[in-house]
Amino acid sequence: MIRYEVRGDVAWFTLDRPEKMNAMTRGFFAELKELMRQADADAAVRSVIVHGAGTCFSVGGDIEGFGELGGSGDRRAYVQEALRSYRSVEEISKPVIAAVHGFALGGGCELTLVCDLVVCDTTARFGTPEASVGLFPGPGAVRGRAYMSLHAIKEMIFTGAILDAERAHAFGLVNAVVPEGEHLAKAEEWAARISERAPLAIAAAKGILNNEGWERYPHVVDAVAMLQGSEDFAEGIAAFTEKRKPEFRGA
Repeated sequence: MIRYEVRGDVAWFTLDRPEKMNAMTRGFFAELKELMRQADADAAVRSVIVHGAGTCFSVGGDIEGFGELGGSGDRRAYVQEALRSYRSVEEISKPVIAAVHGFALGGGCELTLVCDLVVCDTTARFGTPEASVGLFPGPGAVRGRAYMSLHAIKEMIFTGAILDAERAHAFGLVNAVVPEGEHLAKAEEWAARISERAPLAIAAAKGILNNEGWERYPHVVDAVAMLQGSEDFAEGIAAFTEKRKPEFRGA
């Protein structure tokens, strides 16, 4: 689902499932982690740009695939796989830039939160609607606190608010908002400026600045795996599939 190419000293990650609005399959997480390691090991690469093909960045996890999860062990493995994948974005030594247009929802929004810099155009819309299907955004809860006020991240998670580009900027989700269609050019501008800096200094700064928040990782795995086994989650998936309003029971 990820198209990988190196142009000059920039590794380009294109989320390339446009017919499904770049919804993330389970295999996406292993692919993301492996390609991040590949970019990190390439001495010619100085930065990474992540963007979406088609009409948006990504609408997050492919809900149709959630029904394929097995017992509690499989659910925990899935959550751990996803979190390790997101964490790999922060762990590589090269700066990772998210260039966003259209929707960045659920896992798509969370992916932007683990990137080092985020630029979006005026069409961008950010949100963490997981509670509408009985889940909560694990990486979003962990990393959102690094960029946003507690009230802001709670508003997004508790109400399912969808933020336009300007409000996302005010909330601290993005570094810059540019006119429609100019997000990739801005990302390339940043990448060029990064290339002019000392790579060891950039790597050291990234490592220190990102070493915060992941101590809550085990609690996130427990919480999300528990929710995936709940009746509310099953009801949320059924309601989404049947295009109706869910009836949650708190069980």
